Amino acid sequence: MTVPDSVPLHPRESAKVPLRLTVNGETHELLAPVHKTLLEVLREELGLTGTKHGCELGECGACTVLVDGEPVLACLVLPVEVEGRPILTVEGLAEGGRLHPLQQAFAELGAAQCGYCTPGILLTARALLAREPAPSRQRIREALAGNLCRCTGYTKILDAVELAAMRMAGRAPAAAPPRVAPAHA
Repeated sequence: MTVPDSVPLHPRESAKVPLRLTVNGETHELLAPVHKTLLEVLREELGLTGTKHGCELGECGACTVLVDGEPVLACLVLPVEVEGRPILTVEGLAEGGRLHPLQQAFAELGAAQCGYCTPGILLTARALLAREPAPSRQRIREALAGNLCRCTGYTKILDAVELAAMRMAGRAPAAAPPRVAPAHA
């Protein structure tokens, strides 16, 4: 008698389910324990550690990813719920080796200190700017209300989202290329 991979062989072993997830434009087929959240599968099975373990109660926003372009708390979602839907993590935000305007603005303005909350904030802000290319500062505050940061006081975060929005709309100059120190003779 053969036992399917999805049936536990021992009470301590977890049943696994086959999953087909499209993450950052790439399709992954894997077997994952049925009890693991999307957060755990992204980090532990796919090695995408940019999505952070925070409160694991859906209260801090550190685990935010985009599913169908909308912010989702990965600690509250089972992977089977998002099969066949595009998932974007912070690792997929940059394109062609170039930082997304939000990432660039965060770096330039020092909008991240410890950086733990930053991936979730970046993805939430990206979803906002996709829906509203020119949000007011109040609207940015409202959109980011579910993303907690213990370090920055939020001012630089709001400034960075505003700068990125202006750049994406062509109302602010693009970031200057990084300066290279001259070589000493």
